[in-house]
Amino acid sequence: MKILTVLTYYRPHTSGLTIYAERLARAFANRGHEVTVMTTRYDQSLPSVETLDGVKIVRVPVVARVSKGVLAPTFGLVATQLVWNHDVVQLHLPQFDAPGVALRARLFGKPAVLTYHCDVQLPQGTFNRFVNAVLNFQNHMAGILANHIVTYTQDYADHSPYLSKFASKLTPILPPVQMPESTPEAVAAFAERHRTKKKKPVIGMVTRFASEKGVEVLLDALPMILEKYPNAQVIYAGQHENVMGEQAYFDRLIPRIREYELKGQWTFLGNLDPVQLSVVYPNLDVITVPSLNSTEAFGLVQIEAMMNGIPSAPSALPGVRQPVKMHNMGVVSEIGNPASLASAIIEVLGNREKYRGDASAVKTAYDPDSIAREYEKLFEKLMGKRR
Repeated sequence: MKILTVLTYYRPHTSGLTIYAERLARAFANRGHEVTVMTTRYDQSLPSVETLDGVKIVRVPVVARVSKGVLAPTFGLVATQLVWNHDVVQLHLPQFDAPGVALRARLFGKPAVLTYHCDVQLPQGTFNRFVNAVLNFQNHMAGILANHIVTYTQDYADHSPYLSKFASKLTPILPPVQMPESTPEAVAAFAERHRTKKKKPVIGMVTRFASEKGVEVLLDALPMILEKYPNAQVIYAGQHENVMGEQAYFDRLIPRIREYELKGQWTFLGNLDPVQLSVVYPNLDVITVPSLNSTEAFGLVQIEAMMNGIPSAPSALPGVRQPVKMHNMGVVSEIGNPASLASAIIEVLGNREKYRGDASAVKTAYDPDSIAREYEKLFEKLMGKRR
C-alpha cells in the first residue's frame, strides 16, 4: 500500500503531533508499506527530500510564518502529484492546507483519513483570533471532504466541538507510543548528576513551555507540595526557551522558577530525544500534565511514564484524564486548580504501590505496530468501498 502522510511540521520539530506522525509512519514502513511524508521546510537547513527509517520525507518551501503556522505557496502543486501517486492519504489536523489535500483525494478517488489531534486555541490577540477562525474553518472543510476521522479517545470526541459534528465517520484509535530501553547504568548516572536520589520525591513535567500546558498551575501547587515533602524537586524536560509564540508567557513565569532553581527544586533539562528521555522517566516518582484547554487531547508523555511504572497526576481535561482512568495509574486533578493538583500529587506520592499499574500491559496497548494495524484495517475498508 502506498500511504501519503500530510502535516505542517514533521521531525525534527518536536510536539506530540509530530512524534505521533513519526512513530506511525515508521510503523507503516516496517510493515512493508511505501510511505511518504509531505510537510513544510520550516527550517531552511533541512533537506527538501530525504529518506529516514524507510520513510520518504518531502518538504515544501516556506516563504513566511503566520502565528504558529507557515505559508507554503507550492503546497497544493506538490500535493497534486503526491496524492495522485498514492493509494490512501492520511492528514494530521490541525492543518491549514488539509482541505485542499482532501479535495484532491476526492477528485482522484483516493480515501482521505484525518487524524485529529486537538482543538485549536491560539494565544490572546486580535490577529490570533483571526488566524484561529481561519484554521477552524479549514479544519471544518477538511472534515467534510474526508472519508473518515480518527481521534485518540471517545472521551475527547464527545467533548470536542469539532469532532461532535462528524460523529458518523469517527473512529477512536489509541496513539502509538514507544520508548527505548534504558540501561541501569544510564539511569544511575542521571540520578547522580541531578541528585534525584537525594532530592526526593521527583515530579516530572515533559512538554513545551506553552501557555496551554499549565506550568503556572504546578508553580502555584509547589508550595503546598513542599510543605508535605520539603525535599521535592521538579524535573522539566522539553523546550522552554524561544518557544514559538510563547515568549511573553515564559517571561512572566521565569522569575518565580529561577527562585526554585537556586534552591535546587527545579531543573530544566531542555529538549530531549527519546533515548535521553528513557533515563529521565525511571528517575521520576510522578509525572504531571496540568494542561488547561482542549489543545491537549491525551498527553502522550503520561503513557511514556507509565511504561516505566511511573503514575500520573493530570488535569481533568477530556482525553487527558483517560490514561489514568484506563490504567489506574494516578489521580486526576481539577482543571487549573493548584490545590487540587497538589492534593493529587501528594496522594500519588503517598500511595505509590496503589498506582504502580501494569507497565507491560501499557506497552502492549500502545505498540506502534498494533496501532498501524488498526489504521490498515480502516484504510482497507475505505479502499474496498471505493472499489
